[in-house]
Amino acid sequence: MKLLYKPFAIIAALIGAKLGQAAFKRLWSKIDDAAPPIATGPEGSLPKVVGARALEAATMAGAVAVVERVSAGTFHHFTGVWPGERAQQRDQH
Repeated sequence: MKLLYKPFAIIAALIGAKLGQAAFKRLWSKIDDAAPPIATGPEGSLPKVVGARALEAATMAGAVAVVERVSAGTFHHFTGVWPGERAQQRDQH
């Protein structure tokens, strides 16, 4: 049953990436009117380049995590099987 989840996971990752890109562009437009600096480009200071990349990475990771979690929960709701790994319960002796 977990193999059946793979196509959903791929689609969820693509949706999460698109949402993350859109969220980053919206956030960056509130920080600076110019486009985010490119690391290998001559414009933009080192702190600005690093800050832009860090914000982009955090936004992308957050968006992908939200979409993957929602898709896993939806898959569980419809199939009764959790698609990912569950933490093993520890014996408390």
